[in-house]
Amino acid sequence: MPASLPAAAATHRIELRGLTRRLPSGERLLTILDHVDLTIAAGEMVAVLGPSGSGKSTLLALMAGLDRPTEGEVLLDGEPLSGLSEDRLALLRRHKIGFVFQSFQLLGHLTALDNVALPLELLGRPSPRRRAEELLARVGLAERGHHYPVQLSGGEQQRVALARAFAARPPVLLADEPTGNLDRATGERVLAVLRELHDEGGTTSVLVTHDEEVAALADRRVYLRDGRVTHVEEARPTDERGLAVTLSTTT
Repeated sequence: MPASLPAAAATHRIELRGLTRRLPSGERLLTILDHVDLTIAAGEMVAVLGPSGSGKSTLLALMAGLDRPTEGEVLLDGEPLSGLSEDRLALLRRHKIGFVFQSFQLLGHLTALDNVALPLELLGRPSPRRRAEELLARVGLAERGHHYPVQLSGGEQQRVALARAFAARPPVLLADEPTGNLDRATGERVLAVLRELHDEGGTTSVLVTHDEEVAALADRRVYLRDGRVTHVEEARPTDERGLAVTLSTTT
């Protein structure tokens, strides 16, 4: 990590303060997000749920510094993103954030192994191909590293995308509908790998989804509607039957 990027704050990995995003729509302003306040601890997995148009993907883009808020602030490890140039934001994303997309976003001219190794090569990390091979083995694709994306199934492509996202051991993982293009059985396998890699690396993960089963993987669930947080459910220890207990908080 370059010296110009600050060390991680001890309490909150991600903090949103009065986050608001408005866009022009004809002669009026359309409010996409409306004064969202949220803190996410280091190592926590949070699912963001809501109907289409509730602001979920915009929230994720603002967390990543891919979009700028109209009002409010995003802080990553205590550092406000608003004061960073585009070059500095790109550097921060390269070092601190892994991405998983619904459409996989693998590079078609690279093999699975090369796709996973690429972020490590860009960072100048030692032995990138060895790390890529280890991760492909972890996601059950040890024998598929030489295949190109077009030669892989949707579930295999998403597992390659997960391996790539975790390759550089980023402190933060942002996932936008990670199982949206997969059938249920394949999606469950992908989610199991995601949770395993999250726990192993102590990553802070934010999953945007409309699927309650995907959200069940998370430590906390944040529900959005019309750009506002309506309520939050926090995971509790399992009960005597082994079932997860949740506490719902309305905001």
